[in-house]
Amino acid sequence: MLTNIRLISVREYHQMAETGIFHPEERLELIAGQIIRMSAKGTAHESAITRTERLLRQRLGDKVLLRIQSPVQLDDYSEPEPDISVVKLNPLDYEDRHPNASEVFLLIEIADSSLKYDREVKAMAYAKSGIIEYWILDVNGRKLYMYRLPSADGYHSESILAEDVTISPLAFGDCAIAIRELLRKI
Repeated sequence: MLTNIRLISVREYHQMAETGIFHPEERLELIAGQIIRMSAKGTAHESAITRTERLLRQRLGDKVLLRIQSPVQLDDYSEPEPDISVVKLNPLDYEDRHPNASEVFLLIEIADSSLKYDREVKAMAYAKSGIIEYWILDVNGRKLYMYRLPSADGYHSESILAEDVTISPLAFGDCAIAIRELLRKI
């Protein structure tokens, strides 16, 4: 294991972007001080995002702000771009900053080619920062991975749910969502 790695902070990451170090079309995110190239988005991925956003918007209305593939600042060294972030309302709609971990109700990743990365790297980053609930919608396996009870060493609760199950986010127990609705093929 390498021990002399120089981690990049969120501030430095933003400075690099502002000075044009990254190509404008390059899809990147900062996790644990490392710049990670994000995988290309397929059609199943995009349609699952659209369905999930639509369902959450219908069921949660104006109780939350839904952000799609937008940054969340977990700490000084992590600023991922989850597929869907369910965050607290903000009078400025986070114009002056990105939401932080304490303002997140739920993060959702849609996995068509990124399941291993989302289950290992992102789950650990989200748990360490205290994200109370994290879902991975596996469009290929037609399941939902649900993570709860975050700690510094990972989530203490992981459930793998079949498409015939109905779930609710922790913060919104009255928001029932059938996993099948998220996975349905058009």
